[in-house]
Amino acid sequence: MHIDTIATPDTIATPDLAWQEEALCAQTGADFFFPEPGSSVRDAKRICALCPIRSVCLEYALSHDERFGVWGGLSEKERLALRRG
Repeated sequence: MHIDTIATPDTIATPDLAWQEEALCAQTGADFFFPEPGSSVRDAKRICALCPIRSVCLEYALSHDERFGVWGGLSEKERLALRRG
């Protein structure tokens, strides 16, 4: 077996996460967005509703199959239902 290229840290594609610096959740703390099972996500959704990059966050969560927490204003169950269409 011959390997033409070797993956190095410089050649591995990483997602551009600069948008996260603008997110309101980055200024709030993860507790709201990753609550204990059965806890309310109401506060996280209120914060998301005010966030200027909510749609980018939701797109990221859907494309990366994020299964936990509130992303783009949607809970795990809501994102699953959206994916199933």
